[in-house]
Amino acid sequence: MASIWRLSVLCGAQRGRALFLRTPVVRPAQISAFLQDQPTPGWCGIQHVHLSPSRHSGSKAASLHWTGERVVSVLLLGLLPAAYLNPSSTMDYSLAAVLTLHSHWGLGQVVTDYVHKDAVQKAAKAGLLALSAFTFAGLCYFNYHDVGICKAVAMLWKL
Repeated sequence: MASIWRLSVLCGAQRGRALFLRTPVVRPAQISAFLQDQPTPGWCGIQHVHLSPSRHSGSKAASLHWTGERVVSVLLLGLLPAAYLNPSSTMDYSLAAVLTLHSHWGLGQVVTDYVHKDAVQKAAKAGLLALSAFTFAGLCYFNYHDVGICKAVAMLWKL
């Protein structure tokens, strides 16, 4: 509490009101209500913090998705040295699939976190799906018609 009061003093507060916020100095009761997502009289701040999409809250699908993301990340950690030690067509296509899936899920979280309107979010997710499909198709094309991901990275390292 003392640090919040000192912060308000540093920001030029007068009589317990911060000038740039135009709201009363935050009190522990308001913080508690904020964390419990309850309205607080006299508080005009935004109180809703959504950490994940509401369609996944409380479902087993969210847990399975989280586990799948971790499995793909660990698989990617193992695939990178294996592809360096044993470059082959199997490694090339495995890298294409895992890299695309890992990127798709990561960018999907960025869309979920930063795009808020439903129509825009649906369009962004459709664009992301198209981008991921083109990325996978391009990597497979590169693997089939050119040297492949493993040899291409080795050639870059030789430069």
